[in-house]
Amino acid sequence: QVQLVESGGGLVQAGASMSLSCTVSGVIYGTRDMGWYRKTSGPGTQLELVATIYQIGTANYGPRFEGRFTVSRDSAKKTVTLQMNNLKPEDTGVYYCAGTLNTDRGWSTHWGPGTQVTVSS
Repeated sequence: QVQLVESGGGLVQAGASMSLSCTVSGVIYGTRDMGWYRKTSGPGTQLELVATIYQIGTANYGPRFEGRFTVSRDSAKKTVTLQMNNLKPEDTGVYYCAGTLNTDRGWSTHWGPGTQVTVSS
């Protein structure tokens, strides 16, 4: 069974840095995009794009995060990493790793369980 295993997260003060990692466990035959999404809180909860990175290395960032966050991937290790700098209280939320993976069942999007990031002011 293919799973996305996240690590990192926790509580930091505003201005600090934090790194999140996500590793694919199980047998896969390829990946397309992998990245991170943040679940907003309060009324109208939704998923916000943080960053994605494609097989060729091209990365896209949500407008709030570009310039502060950097996404990278190690295809050999099946890992994607999100380096978060200059964190702000409004970055607080649950961060989910997601990837479009080719498994025994073909191509589909897989999600990690999420990891909490809390930034105090």
